[in-house]
Amino acid sequence: MPLAKRAARRARLKIAPSGAKSTPPRGHVQHELVLISGMSGAGKASALKTFEDLGYYCVDNLPVGLITKFAELVLDSVEIQRAALVVDIREGARLDKLPQILASLRRLLKTTALFLEADEEALLRRYSETRRPHPLGRGVSVKASLAAERRRLQPVKALADLVVDTTKFNVHELRALLIERFQRGNREKNILISCVSFGYREGVPEDADLVFDVRFLPNPHYIPKFRPFTGRHPTVARYIRSFPQTREFIRRISQLLIYLIPHYIEEGKSYLTIAFGCTGGKHRSVMIAEDVQKRLRKAGYNVKVVHRDSPAES
Repeated sequence: MPLAKRAARRARLKIAPSGAKSTPPRGHVQHELVLISGMSGAGKASALKTFEDLGYYCVDNLPVGLITKFAELVLDSVEIQRAALVVDIREGARLDKLPQILASLRRLLKTTALFLEADEEALLRRYSETRRPHPLGRGVSVKASLAAERRRLQPVKALADLVVDTTKFNVHELRALLIERFQRGNREKNILISCVSFGYREGVPEDADLVFDVRFLPNPHYIPKFRPFTGRHPTVARYIRSFPQTREFIRRISQLLIYLIPHYIEEGKSYLTIAFGCTGGKHRSVMIAEDVQKRLRKAGYNVKVVHRDSPAES
């Protein structure tokens, strides 16, 4: 693999250097282990349930000292070919041994380290909704516990093959991403795509991989009868689509994306955020995001639409 291509892959998915992994010996390529870790509240339980539905033998909170023995049992098993386990902050000080254990696992069998994270605001909101205590205890605030947990898990995250930020995912979207990534069979279109509309006055989405400025299109805001509606309204969408440059832009951008996405998948990318921005994020960007989403779905991709700055249509 060319050096530039290898570096790009590591940057996008935080892949460990090739020297950190070795080819599994003894021909046990059919056996696979997924080690799930990450922040409390980031979705590890939902992820483990998804792996169980995919046919993995799943174990939650396996003691670190038993992981290598568990991997050896998987290797020797006829019935278990794929297994997944969760190891997280509940292990306490024993978690410090995980990087060394992970290195030995990769010499035994095909091992994928999956790390789930989310930003502080999302984790605090989830804890507020569930009202569950943080694993580090009740003696300090959840915010302080999360900060301590993030520091403790940094060495584990650094060794992950795949880091997934679940901040803007619900459980169904996380499940879809993991199924796309880990299900057996045809993986040519294993990527979760988000088409996001936004307004530049509120800033560019921080998680955007690709950003397209559609402010060159005629603005429906200046037509009074369109102001109460968004780009999802058929009349507004029809107006924006009536201009040749709109139709040409949608056609060309869709073709570009359909060309690019397989290359992103080849590099190991599991989710892609495509952002379309106009001034207020209400009309043009909304209509474009909706139309591009339809074309990508027609091409066979798993696509969701998020209208960040657009009010709900009445």
